[in-house]
Amino acid sequence: MKHSVRRWLPALALALTSPLALAGWSLDPAASSLSFVSIKNNAVAEVHHFTQISGEVSDSGQATLTINLDSVETGIPIRNERMRKMLFDTTKFAQASVGLQVDMKPLAKLKPGEDLLLQSPISVNLHGMRTELPCNLQVTRLSAHRYRVVTAAPVIVSAADFALSDGIEALREIAGLKAIGTGVPVTVSLTFKAK
Repeated sequence: MKHSVRRWLPALALALTSPLALAGWSLDPAASSLSFVSIKNNAVAEVHHFTQISGEVSDSGQATLTINLDSVETGIPIRNERMRKMLFDTTKFAQASVGLQVDMKPLAKLKPGEDLLLQSPISVNLHGMRTELPCNLQVTRLSAHRYRVVTAAPVIVSAADFALSDGIEALREIAGLKAIGTGVPVTVSLTFKAK
């Protein structure tokens, strides 16, 4: 009996002290980014990002990411303002959110430097509309208490799915452009700390 206890006791102790077993994760905003690409006149691609994002993963694996849409940064102040007012309408829809249910058990087994590919739909809430989008994420365990989550492939967000087509057309007109793409590739690089 004593010998069998000695065999499984270290494994139990390790499981109970694993950061993933004790609690969830919280986002480190300073080490995280969410970027998207706009394409104008069917030829010019420009990369933009949001400067204020937050998120967490609960101990049950419920992951949430919240984006402050007023924090959009395109590198051009007037374009930032136009996106806030004419596209996102941030007076009504100040935030976007993303949700995902994660199986924490395989992630708890990762050693520092190891990674795992997650293929799962994400629930996106944007501009008062909610839809599910396919998503491939790569999770890397950086250390005992830090993890990085990146998009293994861009997530394509369609303006029509979130009632943003009129806003894109308004931006096109005011900027005097021939076209602005309505399918937007989005990428993330998120660093989480164990709570």
